[in-house]
Amino acid sequence: MVMLTVSSLSGWHEEPSPKGCRAWKTNVLLVGARSTSSSFHAVTRTGAGRHTLIMPPFWLLSTILVLQVVTNVSGERLSNNSQACSSVRIDVQDKYVIIDNGILQLTLSNPGGIVTGVGYSGVDNLMEVGNGEDNRGYWNLVWSGNRDARTFDRIEGTNFKIIFQSEEQVEVSFTRTWTPSLNGTLIPLNIDKRFVVLQGSSGFYTYAIFEHQEGWPEFDIGVLRVAFKLRNDKFHYMALSDKRQRIMPMPEDRMPERCQQLAYPEAVLLTNPINPDLKGEVDDKYQYSIEDQDNKVHGWISFDPPIGFWQISPSDEARTGGPVKQDLTSHVGPTTLAIFVSSHYSGEAPKFGNGEYWKKVFGPVFIYLNSASNGKDPKTLWQDAKMQMQREVESWPYSFPVSEDFQKRSQRGSVSGKLLVRDRLIHGEDIYANGAYVGLALPGEAGSWQRECKGYQFWTRADANGSFSIKNVRTGQYNLYAWVPGFVGDYKYDEMITITSGNNIDFGDLIYEPPRQNVTFWEIGIPDRSAAEFYIPDPNPKYVNRLYVDDPVNRFRQYGLWERYADLYPDSDLVYTIGKSDYKKDWFFAHVTRKIGQNSYQPTTWQIKFHLDSVSNQSGSYKLRLALASAAHSELQVRFNDLKANPAHFTAELNGRDNAIARHGIHGLYWFYNIDVQNTWLVQGANTIFLTQANSQGPFQGVMYDYIRMEGPPYL
Repeated sequence: MVMLTVSSLSGWHEEPSPKGCRAWKTNVLLVGARSTSSSFHAVTRTGAGRHTLIMPPFWLLSTILVLQVVTNVSGERLSNNSQACSSVRIDVQDKYVIIDNGILQLTLSNPGGIVTGVGYSGVDNLMEVGNGEDNRGYWNLVWSGNRDARTFDRIEGTNFKIIFQSEEQVEVSFTRTWTPSLNGTLIPLNIDKRFVVLQGSSGFYTYAIFEHQEGWPEFDIGVLRVAFKLRNDKFHYMALSDKRQRIMPMPEDRMPERCQQLAYPEAVLLTNPINPDLKGEVDDKYQYSIEDQDNKVHGWISFDPPIGFWQISPSDEARTGGPVKQDLTSHVGPTTLAIFVSSHYSGEAPKFGNGEYWKKVFGPVFIYLNSASNGKDPKTLWQDAKMQMQREVESWPYSFPVSEDFQKRSQRGSVSGKLLVRDRLIHGEDIYANGAYVGLALPGEAGSWQRECKGYQFWTRADANGSFSIKNVRTGQYNLYAWVPGFVGDYKYDEMITITSGNNIDFGDLIYEPPRQNVTFWEIGIPDRSAAEFYIPDPNPKYVNRLYVDDPVNRFRQYGLWERYADLYPDSDLVYTIGKSDYKKDWFFAHVTRKIGQNSYQPTTWQIKFHLDSVSNQSGSYKLRLALASAAHSELQVRFNDLKANPAHFTAELNGRDNAIARHGIHGLYWFYNIDVQNTWLVQGANTIFLTQANSQGPFQGVMYDYIRMEGPPYL
């Protein structure tokens, strides 16, 4: 007797392959007859690779039914198999290039390479059809030449080419070539924009190759990004993280009749929004910035139909400024951005000299589309997008880009080692650099990576034992940099290193000796390059973003917090007493100006009061370690026991332009100063340090402190 059974099989193993229905998994149902001998092997070409199903030897399959169900990474059915595993097709027309893989249809202008349409899940176009075709999905630059004027350049190609075409992949190129006749009108770069669609993939990829040739004129780049503007009749819900999600205002809500502009055009108070639930809230795109280390997936959800549109950045290697550089994400539009270069939160922009050769690959980034079945909460699409992001990260560097300028895994190298901290006056032995940021960037001085904008950067976090490994590093010359939360200053490995294909450089044990000349007399804050530990006030009730009302981690993102300083200190400035004050309650997060009239501001002077039992007579100065988390067009003057000392005992002319105070960032660039304090400036008993932020032309000039520490004379 033969007993027929129906079994859903799991427990198969996967052999990776670039072919097949990428990014999907398959459920296989087998109808078979039980037996005591024989075995069965079935091979499918679905999922992220080639799957081999190995049956136990007690199965004899007299009848086999294989049912392939294409799902998203959460296991939810997306489409039937004939659509998901259909060939990738391309249709080149006079004005458009249309790429269709059965799941989505991508329409690009010809030869401009602008995304004019994305069709998906029964919706003919997810892009905002009310916009002109050149204002839907595009790469753009903001740049300047040898003049101060900045130019917005929505990059349009002048030549189209199919780079690769098969049933499983289509890659197309839209190029723009610079010639001297274009000097002053177009940025002096050869630009190659690429778009890639893969079989079975619910999305598309885009990347670009920029080249500045020898002999070409100078220029700088203020912004480089990819922007997507979605249909505002469908996409109303934005998601940046598990907690940072909300219904967003409509673009019409930012029109004068529906809002009040606040201190700058990006910030408005919603006075008559289309959705009355949003009345009285502030909308400002800078409230939705994210550090690049966490900026891997964000986007929008449509509730009807339930569709998600997500921008996934699996790697930071082409971004500027290191892992904690902040950038914009998504904002009212509905708009979603992939930022590669920006001066936001740093004030730094890549500048290229006359004749300087430069070439760089930006991306690929992945535009992922997903949908929910009827009756399922559309917000669950966020969880699916996170899972897809993780798959993209694990697949980096991708194997499919055709350009030889994008290095594949086998062409790259790696580094590893262990970082220890030697601070003998505090710890008797070297300690593990737990959680240290360790990275490779273009050669420069210690800490130069945060201002570096031209090359590639590769970063990781050391584990609890200080061990680190940085994989998939592009070949080239780098310095190894690091900084350790809990310690001031920057580490740099002394020698320049060269990464070659397939090789790992093992540094062994590395020692970082943070600045230290004696024990700590007193300290304020935590050396973590952020002002988050200091007092962050409640917002003015008139200027609230409700997303952050019950979010202590992101409370600094509320609008107008700089104005709260004058509310707390209307007549006199902050005074902090060592041994009595608590920096969590008594140290305002930003040292800002005070408004004294209409468009009139004055400098502010903070005081640190401390006691010395005696003043050393030995040679050598005391030391004040002063670390700043941000500086914006400020001048910080430091005086000891003499407010009228002229000149000040120490002045830091901070031409920083990170503007983190106005843009709701809790840090910008890191600044670190070692101030020699002469014995004659101090007295036995009560002492006062005066910190004056002297520039006062506007509300946003100021600094954020990271950490302040007083040390005795050099330890003998």
